[in-house]
Amino acid sequence: MPSKKLMGCWAFVDFCLLAAGIITLVFSIIWRAPNLLLNLSISSSDLTAGLALGIILLVTWAFSVGAVIQPNHVTKPLIILNWLLILDAIAVLVVGTFIWFYTLEERANFHTVFAAQTNATIVQIQDKLQCCGYFNSTDLAVVGGSFCVSDQFITQTNNATGNFCVGPVTKFADYTLNNIFSTIYGFMAIIILLFLASLCVRNEEERFRRIDEKRGGRGFV
Repeated sequence: MPSKKLMGCWAFVDFCLLAAGIITLVFSIIWRAPNLLLNLSISSSDLTAGLALGIILLVTWAFSVGAVIQPNHVTKPLIILNWLLILDAIAVLVVGTFIWFYTLEERANFHTVFAAQTNATIVQIQDKLQCCGYFNSTDLAVVGGSFCVSDQFITQTNNATGNFCVGPVTKFADYTLNNIFSTIYGFMAIIILLFLASLCVRNEEERFRRIDEKRGGRGFV
């Protein structure tokens, strides 16, 4: 069987894959809870993609455990595992790039998101971020709440100070989305390392299988 050091490295990276799957799955669920700025920054399609990615990673981890505990002469599950890891890498690349691409035109993209909110939600955003309107005081500004208290305040006082929502909204969204897609891209390192470790384990088991065949048996006694 492969050396203890090799199996220890494999087990550590495999545990990292488990952690990545759990983290992705858990955050994709808890971020669906009502949260004013998170709900504005992270779309339901982002969360659905994260949920699918988390499930894919956990399925791969479960298969990896079954693949590595097979007898030395059974190496086909490790081959299948590496194909699953290739699919995982593609999924990570797709989801991470999907989120990254959205950040390239945040000001315009979140204007559309901001415009889709109800007046009550816009009032809450304005109160929380101390701003009125999106690009300017006449762009999607809603009178109400504790900050944008009147049309006069919006068109005069707020216009003079330049407290428009585009800045704080995109600042929060940029920080959030950058951390998300950077973390997802970081999963690629885990997948690549596990792929390489699995290749090493398979090669070692294949070597022992050939030794077994020369000895006329299927395992060491």
